Amino acid sequence: MKNIMYRTRRTPMFVKIFVGFFLGMLFGFVAAPMESRVPFLRDYVMPSLDLAGKIFLRLLTVIIIPLVFSTLVAGADSFGSKKKLGRVGIKTVALFLITTFAAILIAFLSAYAIRPGRSIIIPDGPQGSAGIIHTFADRVLDVAPVNFLNSMVNDHMLSIIIFSMLLGAVCQFAGERGKRVSEFFGRAAVFMQRVTQMILTLAPVGVFALSAAATADFGLKILAPFGTVIAAMYSACIIHAGVIYSLVVVFFCRRSPMWFFRGIREAAITAFVTRSSSVTLPVTVSSVRENLGVSEGVSLFVLPLGATVNMDGTAMYEIVSAIFVADAYGIPVTLPMVGALTLTAWLASIGAAGIPGTGLVMLTMVLTSAGLPVEGAGLIAGIDVVLGAARTCINVVGDGAVCAAVAASEGEHLTENS
Repeated sequence: MKNIMYRTRRTPMFVKIFVGFFLGMLFGFVAAPMESRVPFLRDYVMPSLDLAGKIFLRLLTVIIIPLVFSTLVAGADSFGSKKKLGRVGIKTVALFLITTFAAILIAFLSAYAIRPGRSIIIPDGPQGSAGIIHTFADRVLDVAPVNFLNSMVNDHMLSIIIFSMLLGAVCQFAGERGKRVSEFFGRAAVFMQRVTQMILTLAPVGVFALSAAATADFGLKILAPFGTVIAAMYSACIIHAGVIYSLVVVFFCRRSPMWFFRGIREAAITAFVTRSSSVTLPVTVSSVRENLGVSEGVSLFVLPLGATVNMDGTAMYEIVSAIFVADAYGIPVTLPMVGALTLTAWLASIGAAGIPGTGLVMLTMVLTSAGLPVEGAGLIAGIDVVLGAARTCINVVGDGAVCAAVAASEGEHLTENS
């Protein structure tokens, strides 16, 4: 028994989630035809599973504000001294912005080309908060908080993110007092990441409940589009890396894209397996320094910053998932919603902590901000580990590409690799 418990503790989380997903799907498939004939199953078991799934979603939702707020305020430390907020900082942030918006555009194109949610229409499903979005101008006004506490109470995430970024930036110019504030939020960010990890230990049970309830309610047809969701996500990632990052390397570094991909492959593989850009950061620093020849100063400035604010893969994940949810629930994707998704996905990618599973946490925020039903996150939860591997890999590769580009623009001599 002890040996079994030891092996269970050592089982990777993604394996547990996969097991929970497929067991839930199997349970729901078996239970669906029996539900009308077995009162205990209909009146107690299935409602309990539905309740467990909703509790899991609420646990993910409740940590969003403290996680995003503390991470963004503390993340300003990545800028280092005031001098580093100059030329190198401007180049780095500009490239991050360009690559992230390119990622969002590619994600929209991939999702619209495949439309993975069109093959299922969930009858009488939640229609989201249609009143949240009226015009894009309203969304822009929401960025400016009238009352910060009111924004927290009413889940106005855009204004919370902007306020967090401003507070973090001010801490850099407030001397010793600002440093103490930043250190406090740094400890809070570490604490919230631990809380997130604790909640994610419940993911196998939550995913089991969500997949069982979804399969029992709607049948296996609801699971069929998942292959196309994965295809949309992976296609977008491959195009983004093969086109955007290759152009960045060719234009700035004057090297072949294969030179870059060979140099960053160890970090990319580590990111794909661990699904954590924070865990991968030491490997990423080592790869760009030893394989690409980037200096210690540039690598230790750009890469930690990128691990905080440059999440191209996460932004793509949010867009593809949001389009899937909109199609699945039969909600038309309007132009104001596209604008809101673009802005929210970018800001959510900045606020996402570099640990496994936070993309799913951020997805609930994106869905809410776009007026889409947060229950749609439950459809994505079962394959989050598959999508998470791709998005983390792209996050890390993107950090490496920008790091090499900034180093080359500063006149550094980049090395050859084999």
